[in-house]
Amino acid sequence: MTEPAGGQPGWIVDDPNTVTPEWMTGALRRGGTDTEVVGLRHQPVGRGQIAPGYRSEVGYYTRFAPSARIRVPRCWSADISADGRSFTLVLEDGHPARPGLQVEGCDVRQAEAALRNLAGLHGPFWNKPDLADGADWLRRTDEAALGFLSEVFAGAVAPFLDRFRDRLAPTDTDTLLRTADLLARWGRHVGTRHTLIHGDYRLDNLLFTEPRAAGESHESAESHGLTASREVTALDWQSLEIGFAGRDVAYFLATALPPALRRAQEKNLVRTYHERLVRMGVDDYPLDECFRDYRLGTPQAPLLTVLGSVYATNEPTESSDRMFLSMITNACAAIRDLGTLDLLAP
Repeated sequence: MTEPAGGQPGWIVDDPNTVTPEWMTGALRRGGTDTEVVGLRHQPVGRGQIAPGYRSEVGYYTRFAPSARIRVPRCWSADISADGRSFTLVLEDGHPARPGLQVEGCDVRQAEAALRNLAGLHGPFWNKPDLADGADWLRRTDEAALGFLSEVFAGAVAPFLDRFRDRLAPTDTDTLLRTADLLARWGRHVGTRHTLIHGDYRLDNLLFTEPRAAGESHESAESHGLTASREVTALDWQSLEIGFAGRDVAYFLATALPPALRRAQEKNLVRTYHERLVRMGVDDYPLDECFRDYRLGTPQAPLLTVLGSVYATNEPTESSDRMFLSMITNACAAIRDLGTLDLLAP
């Protein structure tokens, strides 16, 4: 596989009819198997509208996946053209795993597995100074970048409330407005440490496999440095960036669990994440600092929820409205419960 600066033309296809059994056989053998494909069919999925994101997607699989310890689909072939307009990824079939559903949330076992998996991304790249070397496509979300995002967020809150205010509790509206007022200060609080972050680590971007289907125990998986029972697979690497790890942790926890369950379990769940970081060699990072970073990362949840709603290219649907309402309600509750705005105020 090649770096995302430009792939080999033979492996980049724009027409699915080009993907013949012979082509797929070659792609799979390129990835290390002697499988022969004798027949295949294709079906369009999505519209591929955010082209720059696919540079990150290909870049993750070619540059970072071999060193990461997060469970992702096996990549058989990954290439992108020099201008970033054409790309082809061949990834493993996730069956029998099922996608998470943002609007339904998850249980504690799934949350534990997801956070152990997330630590497998953060740990290997923790505070490394050279993450962007040779990867000009990789964003670094520093204080200036977060300042810009805070301006975009502030401008998006009004149209978001125009759409949802009558379905939001007044306390959530107030929390959202106060977050918009204080978000410009966020960057100065989250620049102390960095790693490679997913940027959109939520249930809709995860596949879950039941432990029996996963085929190994938690203890066996951990002894080999894998995520728990191979229960979770992370997808969608279009938002990959260098940033503050607490943003990933908080975005997941603040949106995946209903408030009552999150309040009861968040300390144990953050401890689960922290324990795996420590096992991977992340030292000088006490648990209390990890929990504080989780609190500081919580604005990621309303930020992505509001921007995702206001700037979505698809027409709103009843299902998407339910998802955004669930996410913003859970996120605002987390911000209040964790006192996040008090941390940003100084």
